[in-house]
Amino acid sequence: MVEVFAGRTLVNKEGDFVEPEEALRNKVVGIYFSAGWCPPCRDFTPILCDFYTELVDEGDPPAQFEIVFVSSDKSTDDMVEYYHDMHGDWLALPWTDDYKDELKQRYKITAVPKLVIVKENGDVITDKGRKQIRDQGLTCFRSWLEAAEIFQNFEG
Repeated sequence: MVEVFAGRTLVNKEGDFVEPEEALRNKVVGIYFSAGWCPPCRDFTPILCDFYTELVDEGDPPAQFEIVFVSSDKSTDDMVEYYHDMHGDWLALPWTDDYKDELKQRYKITAVPKLVIVKENGDVITDKGRKQIRDQGLTCFRSWLEAAEIFQNFEG
């Protein structure tokens, strides 16, 4: 039921293709609209990395959370460099996929960075993910999880 990225292919940092239906199933999804040329993005991305690392990489069990980076970079090379240099071990929509324009329209993205937290089906939980992470830290994840109405294994 991962409708938001259904039929699309995502990539991981190793450059492997990932099926969204499998990777995003039963998870809260953060769609991260960002770009390497944008100073506020370069400021927030390390904070998002720490948040993701604590929840997913160091969580026991790992939190049911995944991020998909949607680039506003000027080229594939710019996106790949920014993704590899600054981002966590989350997924990305390939720069060449025009679906990014549809996503920007759907979620009314007028500026970056923007972290939209959605349910599996793409319904918005909050479009203020960045502010909530800055203000509340890890505690905001519990409210996202409750709003997502997914089976919970999160003890945090």
